[in-house]
Amino acid sequence: MDGVEGLLGGLVHALTPENLLFALIGTFVGTLIGVLPGIGPALTIALLLPMTYGLEPTAAFIMFAGIYYGAMYGGSTTSILLKTPGESGSVITAIDGNKMARRGRGAAALATAAIGSFVAGTIATLMLAFFAPWMVEIAVKLGAQDYFALMVLAFLTVSALVGSSPLRGLLSMSLGLVVGLIGIDFQSGQQRLVFGQARLLDGIDTVVLIVALFAVGEVLYVAAHQSSLGFDMLDLAKKGQKWMTREDWRRSWRPWLRGTAVGFPLGVIPAGGSEIPTFLSYSMERKLSKNPEEFGHGAIEGVAGPEAANNANAAGTLVPLLTLGIPTSATAAVILVAFQQYGIQPGPQLLSTQGDLVWGLIASLLVANVILLFLNLPLIGLWVKILHIPKPYLFAGIMAFALLGTYAVNASAFDVGVLLVFGLVGYLMRRFGFPVSPLIVGAILGPLSEVQLRRALDIAGGDVTTLVNTPFTIVVYGTLAVVLAGGWYLRSRKPSRNEISEANASDDDGT
Repeated sequence: MDGVEGLLGGLVHALTPENLLFALIGTFVGTLIGVLPGIGPALTIALLLPMTYGLEPTAAFIMFAGIYYGAMYGGSTTSILLKTPGESGSVITAIDGNKMARRGRGAAALATAAIGSFVAGTIATLMLAFFAPWMVEIAVKLGAQDYFALMVLAFLTVSALVGSSPLRGLLSMSLGLVVGLIGIDFQSGQQRLVFGQARLLDGIDTVVLIVALFAVGEVLYVAAHQSSLGFDMLDLAKKGQKWMTREDWRRSWRPWLRGTAVGFPLGVIPAGGSEIPTFLSYSMERKLSKNPEEFGHGAIEGVAGPEAANNANAAGTLVPLLTLGIPTSATAAVILVAFQQYGIQPGPQLLSTQGDLVWGLIASLLVANVILLFLNLPLIGLWVKILHIPKPYLFAGIMAFALLGTYAVNASAFDVGVLLVFGLVGYLMRRFGFPVSPLIVGAILGPLSEVQLRRALDIAGGDVTTLVNTPFTIVVYGTLAVVLAGGWYLRSRKPSRNEISEANASDDDGT
């Protein structure tokens, strides 16, 4: 089934009244939770994952598509209005977006973010539909050593390019690999790291791990360290021009397209999440702008480009996830868990064995994108009011939701204890600057990479050179070297800490 035929078939399923309702609910709830301060897309999806349990798989993933794109948009709202990014990909948006809000142009900033997200999401989803079958044709020809090379690529790019320190990223990934070892080794039958606890024989439930690290860990960190949410700026966001002017449209449409062109390929090729493409887009727009001096002081291009890159990158990460079964970001890892909850393992056979489900999901991303645009532009005022929720009530609600959702997974009090332990681990990681995403990817991909490594070595009779003796593995490891070197270069070219600090310092100058 080619991309056009598959996408049209998926739209037939997605556009039924029942599934449209699920998409609407998912988009609304995803945005509703995503706009809360300190909550990023991965945490939003992890919190709302239990909502899809009990639904028929197609309906569940259509609702999930709405949650996914709704959460992506919600993160931009807090970045612009409160200067509180929910994820690293929204950091750059907060610089100029928040300055626009302080100047009474918050509604215009939110509008260019919403429309940019729509443009980038639509184009990137169409590209996903056309790339997926082509990727599958390649994937079915890969051997065990090829898959292991791809997983090494995911490990190192996610760990080395996420966060401020590659060393901390590698340590976080190593901890994730250790967590992935817990349980029974299905090849030898040996128990590993269970410490006499029979409930650990099946390993750590990935849903519990994700909710613990993102929900509990984030809540503890934000509650302990974020003293003010800056509600004084919310009224500023509602003053001034309520819509984009003709000049805003003229200055935004090219950054939307350029951001899409940057974000999608860096999602398909593991490049360390959404931080790299958003900073690259920002740097590009600054160089191409006729008014580079406005950047850091409220340039609309500084919102349009990075937001488009962020959403295009999110769609791009679904290509390796659906066709190879490899998550390259924390959000993709949560989506992988959603598939596994229904006994579905993404990979080369997914389009042939679960074609209706996959194409329904891809088509639902298009539907959710349209709903998101028409739902959120009129509701900007509502999201602003939600941001007034007192922090004690907000964090208590998130904790209660996390605890109830975790208990509902297996109806196990033991899982709640695991949740609290790893929640504390998540807090300590945030406290000392260790990124969480590599841990999640390591815990999920670790067991899969072990299987592929053993399989490759067994076939080759223990000859380790088999890991690099195919053209594909040579290309992958060469790509890895380029990605790591390119990531280092892009980090060196992104706005410096001094530039960001200068932009932040001007908050007090009345501009």
